[in-house]
Amino acid sequence: MANGIGINDINSFHLDVLREIGNIGAGNAATALAKMLDKKIEMKVPQIRVMRFSEVSDVLGGVETEVVGILLGVQGDITGNILFVLDLQSARLLVNILMGRSADDMIEFDDMTCSALKEVGNILSGSYLSALSNLTNLRIMAAVPGLAIDMAGAILSVPAIEFGKSSDTVLYIENEFTYGKDSVIGDFFLVPDEISYGRLLRALGVA
Repeated sequence: MANGIGINDINSFHLDVLREIGNIGAGNAATALAKMLDKKIEMKVPQIRVMRFSEVSDVLGGVETEVVGILLGVQGDITGNILFVLDLQSARLLVNILMGRSADDMIEFDDMTCSALKEVGNILSGSYLSALSNLTNLRIMAAVPGLAIDMAGAILSVPAIEFGKSSDTVLYIENEFTYGKDSVIGDFFLVPDEISYGRLLRALGVA
């Protein structure tokens, strides 16, 4: 990789820096979610690692696992995608909390529900990108989100087609937010293109 940094070039120091970004972003996301829901939201320490794109479907339970995927393009000094994935149970719980309903109410994934989930994905993803922007002094913005409810393999095919040829590296952040006895698990995948990964690490002073 002449222009960028691949997964084999990520060392423990790089990973520590990326973990710190993930921790700050997760804290921002929990605060943003609490404000949006007007509820007290707790957050467990996020699980963060760098992986190959080909490993992502395994993390989500396999290519045939049905999930809600919210995909946002990343624009500015860094380009790529950020993918926020919820299992169906977490998505239903999140919408019920947002709409002030009982946590175990069944919901249909209609236009209103999908719009609410897009807004949640937009706010949470924006929290991560804001943390990244503040730490790097790079201009990083999210594009308008798109949402799909499908098998994990189908949802992952979109960023795979766009960036699979130029980058095999994904920053994976697993978040668990809790509200009382209920918990919502959301997986974030930051998929920068090859050049952006190097630019990101150089801006952090570790490349």
